[in-house]
Amino acid sequence: MKKMLAIAYLTLSVASGAAADDFAGKTIKLGIDPTFPPMEFKTPDGKFAGFGVDIAEALCAEIRAKCVWVESNWDGMIPSLKARKFDAIASSMSITPKRQEQIAFSDPISNSPSRLLARKGSPLQLTPESLVGKRVGVEQGSTQETYAKEKLLPAGVDVVSYQNPDLVNADLVGGRLDAAFVSQLSASEGFLKQPSGKDFAFVGKSISDQEYFGVGDGIGLRKDDVALRDAFNKALATIVADGTFSKINDKYFDFDIRSK
Repeated sequence: MKKMLAIAYLTLSVASGAAADDFAGKTIKLGIDPTFPPMEFKTPDGKFAGFGVDIAEALCAEIRAKCVWVESNWDGMIPSLKARKFDAIASSMSITPKRQEQIAFSDPISNSPSRLLARKGSPLQLTPESLVGKRVGVEQGSTQETYAKEKLLPAGVDVVSYQNPDLVNADLVGGRLDAAFVSQLSASEGFLKQPSGKDFAFVGKSISDQEYFGVGDGIGLRKDDVALRDAFNKALATIVADGTFSKINDKYFDFDIRSK
């Protein structure tokens, strides 16, 4: 009996080790849209940086995989993932029911509500009544675009879609938009704290309707890549437990990025 138990234990240990090493030494392609500081952005020398980049690289280190970055426009993220141009979307994508119909996600990594952005002192609110006849900028393919087109556009709000947040901000500063509907975190760090955003502020309350904005942001994966999803989830739990996550969090924020 002892011999049988020893053999069973050895078999289980080998199997567990094999599962843990499934991605060791393998190359994993990560899709990124580097236009969301401080989550994902490019440094002056062209390198990818940001909270999301550091977290993804920590996860890759934990599973001992070689991860390489593949740049993509935001609205092309899911199509490119499904077309196998890369293996995962590591660019702070909200986990929404609509997206879950197409792809799978890791456990939530961060959270950012959405909010209306306008000139300081603006009386505008995130309601159809307040915004009717106004031009509101959103990013193409974003949860804010989906919400605005379903909730605001039918009421007579002019919803204008842009390829990235920089273009939204430029037209807001130039007076070609009355407001922008944006990720609160990205706009706070990437626009309002920059010289170009000095005359602007959030107006009204934040919104985090799970139907449109999900339960947080995670890594997007193809539905059949169960092993990679499980590996990332296990790695995420590990870096949270050993303090790596907190160190990265504190490098960029003075609050817990996972909090609601």
